[in-house]
Amino acid sequence: MKIPNGHQIIEEFEKWSPKYLAMEGDPIGLHVGTLNKKIERVLVTLDVNDEVVEEAIAKGAGLIIAHHPPIFRPLKNLQTDFPQGRLMEKLIKSDIAVYAAHTNLDVAVGGVNDLLATALGLKNTKVLVPTYEAELVKIAVFVPETHEEAVREALAKAGAGAIGDYEACSYTLSGTGRFRPTNDADPYIGEAGKMEVTAESKVEVVVRKNEKDRVIKAMISAHPYEEVAYDVFTLENKEIPMGLGRVGTLETPMTLAEFAEWTKQQLAVPALRVVGAPDTVIKKVAVLGGDGNKYIQQAKRSGADVYVTGDLYFHVAQDAQDIGLNVVDPGHHVEKVMIQGVVDHMSKQQPTWQCEFLPSETNTEPFRFM
Repeated sequence: MKIPNGHQIIEEFEKWSPKYLAMEGDPIGLHVGTLNKKIERVLVTLDVNDEVVEEAIAKGAGLIIAHHPPIFRPLKNLQTDFPQGRLMEKLIKSDIAVYAAHTNLDVAVGGVNDLLATALGLKNTKVLVPTYEAELVKIAVFVPETHEEAVREALAKAGAGAIGDYEACSYTLSGTGRFRPTNDADPYIGEAGKMEVTAESKVEVVVRKNEKDRVIKAMISAHPYEEVAYDVFTLENKEIPMGLGRVGTLETPMTLAEFAEWTKQQLAVPALRVVGAPDTVIKKVAVLGGDGNKYIQQAKRSGADVYVTGDLYFHVAQDAQDIGLNVVDPGHHVEKVMIQGVVDHMSKQQPTWQCEFLPSETNTEPFRFM
């Protein structure tokens, strides 16, 4: 087992939660430190504060992956007389890098909103607010049959073959490859100047256009030939839209009062705010982690009986009431579901790495409920 460097860890993370999924202007990516170092432990947290940094130091973490960016607005200075300056100083002196994945992790399949929907027991979920629809290409590569499986695995690992709720999708045709190596060639099969005939497979996969270069690089690395023959076709069909929030159905309908108690239990919150009549029957649920004030109209148009989101403003609550939309506000901190979600995902992706992904045990909820 090898110890990865920070770049390898983030490259793997961004296969799942790529930067292009983030909303415009969202300050994601590396905030503090360097990724150009070996990292044996990664601390995953919702927020980065002094207690979290102390936890990272105590656990020997060289990298923190956070959901909420610690530098949300541009800094005018970095004075260590003030809390944010002291925090940055402690991180730098402790050689701890901080990487933030915010709205890209909200949008990502299996990210924050899917984790919330799963916690609430929602079925048949769809995107609430579409924000991204990828252009697609098809890659067709010709490979000797002996290496077909290795190339298919490399393509899938790089993210190729994702279609809706399915991954690692590919299609294979068997055929015959012919080529004549020149005197300057160093062929894997055959001899210079002689026509070679060999059994080959044609492997086809669908790839997001903006991930094409990375997928081709992975494919070539796994391919035995000196010169890899492959085609790239532009497709007119689009990927299933990705976006913020999810809409799904409960397995068993319940009243709004019952659903509020269910939400408290499932999202582990001591209290929440509710808009709507307690005896309203709830079957269809919209959920959007964090601040979802601007999306009440989308929640209403989705046909949801209730909208679960945080940081609800007083006047937005009145607007929801006016349009007949029930709302359950469990707070912003329920996005903490991403902590174990990221740990589980990254631990499964690279089981051969000598690197631990640790869930933060620090409670960063600023509110206390009396």
